[in-house]
Amino acid sequence: MVKVTVCGAAGGIGQPLSLLLKLNLTVSQLSLYDIVNANGVAADLSHISTPAVVEGFQPKSKDDKDTIKKALSGSDIVVIPAGSPRKPGMTRDDLFNINASIVRDIVINIGHVCPKATILIISNPVNSTVPVAAEVLKRMGVFDPSKLFGVTTLDTVRAETFLAGLIGEDPASLKGKISVIGGHSGETIVPLINVVDYVSEKAAKLSKKDYDAFIQRVQFGGDEVVKAKNGVGSATLSMALAGYRFTLQVLSSLSGEKSFAKVPDSAYVYLPGLPNGQQISAKYLNNISYFSLPVNLENGAVKSLVNPFDSLSVSSDERKLIDVALTGLQKNIAKGTSFVKSSKF
Repeated sequence: MVKVTVCGAAGGIGQPLSLLLKLNLTVSQLSLYDIVNANGVAADLSHISTPAVVEGFQPKSKDDKDTIKKALSGSDIVVIPAGSPRKPGMTRDDLFNINASIVRDIVINIGHVCPKATILIISNPVNSTVPVAAEVLKRMGVFDPSKLFGVTTLDTVRAETFLAGLIGEDPASLKGKISVIGGHSGETIVPLINVVDYVSEKAAKLSKKDYDAFIQRVQFGGDEVVKAKNGVGSATLSMALAGYRFTLQVLSSLSGEKSFAKVPDSAYVYLPGLPNGQQISAKYLNNISYFSLPVNLENGAVKSLVNPFDSLSVSSDERKLIDVALTGLQKNIAKGTSFVKSSKF
């Protein structure tokens, strides 16, 4: 019996993500929360002939503080895609003031109602909203670093797709054979393409121009989608699939399934609270507190981190990208932690 709650279930990411979760046979309860249209989405999905029992939760007014608590009660996994999408010319940092408040308030309720749930944050800017969530949970005395994740899987999905096109491979064949670490915006995103020898050998034949274009496209793929949608949306369908892919990794760990990937998908996590996290940070990452690394999961929590500097091949070009990423991440993290310090709750 696994209960998954989606906060922001009626949005552009929330709806397709909820559909994918409804199709998963290991989900027994699917709780859909949003400030609008949650009941309609739940009714729609409830007609699909899979075991998950779907229930919608929509507050009756701005003063309704109980509905979200009912939605979260008994949750094993809480996925948070709630928030405002990016618009043309808007960076992930521009979203911060809007989405940080949304994430803070949802996480406060998680801390009260289901503090042992695994929390997956999709709301951008992830580099800052995950620190917001962590600081809230720390203040409440219920922070478990092994169960808080920023979902960065879309960067991996893009890297698999874009690199496959350049080296003539099936994108699906690259799953677990390349990795993306760092953060989840622009230059904080660092694709590692030398994980598997045969992929590395093919990628080594790329011209510098093609390699640089590949890195640029992975780092700024979100801008490509915003532009293509003429400012009326951002990456929703691909993000829903990516969010589901990581949620599936969590669901599999709850059911005891083993992963056979060369390298598991990464997630943006709080390193000081995880096995070997502080050591990796001190030795390779200038003591940064949050970073996206491949995570091995067990029972919905981090069992171990994959240290890319020991077990994956990090090239000199990739090392330079990491150094750039660290500078941006420090600012993003500081923004998130400062936001909570100035918040009253």
